[in-house]
Amino acid sequence: MNRICAGISRASRFSPNRESNDNAVFSQVAEYLRENGWDVRLYSEAEFIDQTQDEQYIFHMAREESTIDRLEKLEQACAVVVNPARSIKNCRRDILTSLLLEGGIPYPRSFTAETSCAIEELMQKNGMSACWLKRADMHTLHPDDVCFAPTTDIARKHWTAFAMRGIERVVVNEHLSGDLIKFYGVTDEPFFFWCYPRQGGCDKFGHERINGAPAQYTFKETDLQDLCIQAARQLGVCIYGGDAIVSPDGSIHIIDLNDWPSFSPCLHEAVTHIGRAIIKKFNR
Repeated sequence: MNRICAGISRASRFSPNRESNDNAVFSQVAEYLRENGWDVRLYSEAEFIDQTQDEQYIFHMAREESTIDRLEKLEQACAVVVNPARSIKNCRRDILTSLLLEGGIPYPRSFTAETSCAIEELMQKNGMSACWLKRADMHTLHPDDVCFAPTTDIARKHWTAFAMRGIERVVVNEHLSGDLIKFYGVTDEPFFFWCYPRQGGCDKFGHERINGAPAQYTFKETDLQDLCIQAARQLGVCIYGGDAIVSPDGSIHIIDLNDWPSFSPCLHEAVTHIGRAIIKKFNR
């Protein structure tokens, strides 16, 4: 007899310019689970919140705060949830920044501040010139949620714009020169993939162009994979992706990590590993 699990798709507002990609990986993983003996019941985030479900095994791409809160309560009642609810909260930029720095993960010099403060003074205090300003309280929903500031004057303009939009806290990351790369991984599975953004068709808001065409600096791929695994474990996510910078000397810094991205450059290979990882979690 098939075992029963619930699958929760991602609300469209959390998939800017990526809705079809996110839907593709979600639906293909659901099909993989069906092919491997699971009765999969699918819900949108709104349906999951509005209805009463009794499934004890749940996989999801959810990001609405109310959805994550409910998943956390279900976990406390012994439901198995992939990715765990706490790990989704850990991917908030302010929490992510603190956890990666606390865990010793190579990460840009960073601070989080209220938009009511003077950004010029904060940048000077932290010895920063060029930097990235990132909305602290959630994932990127809008192009202006992440802004590059090559100078203090431009940082001030972006800072003011955040405040005018009602965004109270912003993470400030030091800009790192080097090759930008995208990575995708599944813990406890022999799967890891990386690419340069334009090669993988990963350009979402154009931010990927700031670092320019990749110089293809030499680095150890095993070092990249080990670092990404460490970062994912620090946050508690098992299905993940993100961004890193490879410096001219081959050193690597994680600059972002997200729960369950679209895996679009490696979708067909990734689906099997994602599905297997979910089933392993369900069977423990």
